[in-house]
Amino acid sequence: MRLAVVDVGNTSTAVGLWVDGRVTNIAHIDGSIDEAFLSVEKIIAKKVDALAYVSVVPSRDAKWKAFAKRKSLEFRQVTWQRALKFINIDYPKPDTIGADRIADAAGAVTRYGAPIIVMDFGTAFTTAAITSDKTWRGGVIAPGFPLMRDYMFERTAKLPKMELGRGKVPKIGRSTEEAMRFGALVGYRGMVREIATELKRNFSEEFKLVATGGFAKWVLKDLNMPFTIDPTLTLYGAGLICAKD
Repeated sequence: MRLAVVDVGNTSTAVGLWVDGRVTNIAHIDGSIDEAFLSVEKIIAKKVDALAYVSVVPSRDAKWKAFAKRKSLEFRQVTWQRALKFINIDYPKPDTIGADRIADAAGAVTRYGAPIIVMDFGTAFTTAAITSDKTWRGGVIAPGFPLMRDYMFERTAKLPKMELGRGKVPKIGRSTEEAMRFGALVGYRGMVREIATELKRNFSEEFKLVATGGFAKWVLKDLNMPFTIDPTLTLYGAGLICAKD
């Protein structure tokens, strides 16, 4: 099975070519939806069978369905029902689970086994706990780095718009930028550690730890926890779910 995989996020769109579980030709598009269409057209040229689609932006869904129709591609969307081939779901309202979180969970269990905690460091910071019986039990949602940064910039008179994704943690903030960087990174690492510790305690399981998302590598650097960072996890999971009829 050959799929064009599309992951529509709040701030960017990721696309790739999924072939029998391997994801290549990955591109991240921060611009317009037309730019994302162009990127997918390059992948379609490699003769794909369908378009696998995962999105947390419902307003884009109709445009992507229309694009697939124009290109004579079957449109396969990630849903929790499709994911039941890979994970069980114990959740009161499964329709409210973000499709990206479903893709992450199915991909993580298939690649790394269970029990497992999956953390996605994107516009929002999300965590999912899948127990040893491959059952999604729930998760955690918190503001991601872009939301934190933008809120501080918009709601204060003098704080600058901090650059994200690079830079080391100083020993102490000796400028406004350094103080913000220290608070963001050290504080965030503390949140990551506490969430993982609490979930392990609540479920009495020794979870494996997997992280994905654009800020995962930056946040987890120098954090003494056994995370596997998997930048292709969402696209992999989306293709995995959509490859099954």
